[in-house]
Amino acid sequence: MEFKTVVFYFLAAILVLAALRVITARNPVHAVLFLVLAFFNAGGIWMLLGAEFLAITLVMVYVGAVMVLFLFVVMMLDIDFARLRDGFWSYFPVGALIGVLLAFEMILVLGSTRFGFEAFPVADPAADFSNTRELGLVLYTEYVYPFELASLVLLVAMIGAVSLTLRKRRASKYVQPSAQVAVHREGRVELVKMAAEKDEPTAAEAAAATDNPASAPGATAKN
Repeated sequence: MEFKTVVFYFLAAILVLAALRVITARNPVHAVLFLVLAFFNAGGIWMLLGAEFLAITLVMVYVGAVMVLFLFVVMMLDIDFARLRDGFWSYFPVGALIGVLLAFEMILVLGSTRFGFEAFPVADPAADFSNTRELGLVLYTEYVYPFELASLVLLVAMIGAVSLTLRKRRASKYVQPSAQVAVHREGRVELVKMAAEKDEPTAAEAAAATDNPASAPGATAKN
């Protein structure tokens, strides 16, 4: 048995176990971490197949961005998972039927002669063969319009997500930038001339000044 075969079975076994733990783990944070482990092993299998660009993309995009986002969302949201599990067995027959249907479709596709080694012979790559370069040539020449269409779909989805989550708060205060630019000094600052005012003494202060003139306001001591 070759070394590549041993590595493949090792990665495949961990991938299957991690995938099972994703759907059987009671803690959602543990489920997300097992999904990260499954992605890492899937990237290793793609690396064995010679698809190094897809392997690195899987690790960088899904593990480095998407799954970290999932982990933060799961940890920050206060979700009652016990309540969500109450209706598990009621939906189990429908889920099992869909799973059997998907497995049957995969067997039909993978077991046919159109997707075998005879239909897709594996050629020995040259020494200077670059998987990333060939993928880029195909993506930006033959599939350039679907690629641009997919980017537009992602842009629309991003704008829709921002618009759906945007909420205007009634208590929030904001200023129109155009109104700030159009402000002049005469409209904001007003200079008013006022006569000097002197506070009149109260009745208690006047009585105290009569009894003791030295304590009256403005009185000076004489030697």
